[in-house]
Amino acid sequence: MQPPPLTCFLAGQPIRSADTLTIRSPFDGSVSGTVTLATRADTEAAIAAATAFRDTPSRYQRAEILEKTRAALEARREEFARTISSEAGLALREGRYEVGRTIDVLRFAAMETLRDDGQTFSCDISAQGKPRKIFTTREPLRCAVAITPFNHPLNQVAHKLGPAIAAGTPIILKPSEKTPLVALKFAELLYAAGLPGPMLSVLLGPTADVAEVLVKHPDVDVVAFTGSVPVGKRIAATAGYKKLVLELGGNDPLIVLDDADLDLAVTLAAEGSYRNSGQRCTAVKRILVQDGIAPEFTRRLVEKTREYVCGNPLDEATKVGTVIDEASAVYLETVVKEAVAAGAKVLIGGERRGALLQPTVIADVPRDCRMVVAESFGPLAPILTVSDLDDALTLANSTAYGLSSGVVTTNLNSAMKAIRTLRCGTVNINEVPGFRVENSPFGGIKDSGLGIKEGVIEAMKGYSYVKTFSLPW
Repeated sequence: MQPPPLTCFLAGQPIRSADTLTIRSPFDGSVSGTVTLATRADTEAAIAAATAFRDTPSRYQRAEILEKTRAALEARREEFARTISSEAGLALREGRYEVGRTIDVLRFAAMETLRDDGQTFSCDISAQGKPRKIFTTREPLRCAVAITPFNHPLNQVAHKLGPAIAAGTPIILKPSEKTPLVALKFAELLYAAGLPGPMLSVLLGPTADVAEVLVKHPDVDVVAFTGSVPVGKRIAATAGYKKLVLELGGNDPLIVLDDADLDLAVTLAAEGSYRNSGQRCTAVKRILVQDGIAPEFTRRLVEKTREYVCGNPLDEATKVGTVIDEASAVYLETVVKEAVAAGAKVLIGGERRGALLQPTVIADVPRDCRMVVAESFGPLAPILTVSDLDDALTLANSTAYGLSSGVVTTNLNSAMKAIRTLRCGTVNINEVPGFRVENSPFGGIKDSGLGIKEGVIEAMKGYSYVKTFSLPW
């Protein structure tokens, strides 16, 4: 028996529609759920409701809404984890991990709601001054739009909605049509916690009726998008006069120098390459290993890879589930074959069954292969050898992306040189490129984004503006 359809929401009210979208498991094609869809009229009405809303809850009330949502998610964390695994094909351990991260987002967003970052300036500090004081306060925007991807279907939603609610800004969410179920369940938690309906609408529907209208509408003040480079650049070209927060993926290197702790390096390489089925913008996409230690590192990584059981996402023994769909797995299989044709060697993995792709170690990868020049969004661990740190840094900087990076070394001078030289938003020493906490600044440069950071604190700035006022003193 299938569960009843989930509904999109217009200003907190369920949208009743004859048009539905069926969501199927990437693993076995079984129905995970259905969603009623929105129309262009619903999209226009959601924008109007957001921009007309004036009864913004107090800081305390917003913090309470976020805290109540966090508690409700805690109580239903296994249900939400299984929803993620069912619709995204991710291993159950990944769904549980993502729920934990989302709980952190809500906790930090509630904390930051109560924090006032206003400033005070004395005006009698120059000959041109007066005995006045200037004050700053932060005001919510009228209407924000968030467009989220499939690979973190709950945490990415929370990273958009949590800071917007904390800032007091009404927001319209367009989740991925591949993984909308957990987003709609999350919205239900927010409404149940007391979020006013006009502060959140959740819409799915044809691109021309939903996404394009949201991006182009003149009453939308900010568009926050996480997804592919082509879509992000199309948004930038068509959004018009509004604020943009774009996180567009990465091609993140893990640099392993000859003084590295090899056990640590191998663990980071495996976790960075295979977690979330390799579908993270901050996943390890290239492993740059100094040539003197490359043979031993490679041997150890192959052995480590045997621990990453690939299979049914809902099986407790599974460590790597599917990628998002069979077409994506076929693409990954293709780039592996291209690399092999150019001289690379598959040492373990590489087998595909439907949307399942076995974790794969590929050695002797040429530097110009599509696998490592473009972003390969899957459980691939391509190894490229480098002669020294300078060679590694040059190679790391050679792609169009600039999101994150990791460097494994015990030499502080090498670490500091890497931090200064790598052209990306994050450099993690002796950690995976993706390491962060949910309130720390996050974002990239070049084709990875415009340099505007996310993370709870920075995102709140994106959803608000600073108002300056002065008073006689």
